[in-house]
Amino acid sequence: MDIRGHPVYPGHACPHCVSGKGCNDYANRPRDPCVNFKCGWVAANSPLPEWMKPDKAKVIVIFGKARWNGLPVDVAVPVGRRIPGRALSWLKAFAERNGRPLLFSEQVKENGAYTREQLFLAHGPAAFRQHIAQLKAEGRPFW
Repeated sequence: MDIRGHPVYPGHACPHCVSGKGCNDYANRPRDPCVNFKCGWVAANSPLPEWMKPDKAKVIVIFGKARWNGLPVDVAVPVGRRIPGRALSWLKAFAERNGRPLLFSEQVKENGAYTREQLFLAHGPAAFRQHIAQLKAEGRPFW
């Protein structure tokens, strides 16, 4: 994403981000993406346990980012290169218990630096995984 012309992605944070403290220009943050973004951690009735707070679990969860066959599809992106195993296991178990397909990503790193590219992987029913593979093959967006 871009925030006021600044590219933002893992390894290339927003220029207003103060590590561990949040945004240093919160009152003036842009509507899109900042105000409109709804992290699963702050969503009303979030099912995420305390240890899944993004700065602790190193993952940002977006509940219901897309829909597939009438089901909400949750998306998880790493804070860093990939989602740590404990957090990814929790997300996969949550997806299975609740019948919610999951898309999760890993950041692509080239020559020691993160790129804007993400490798998306699918977890859920075989038909969902096939659907995502087809979208990937056709170069179409997931949502």
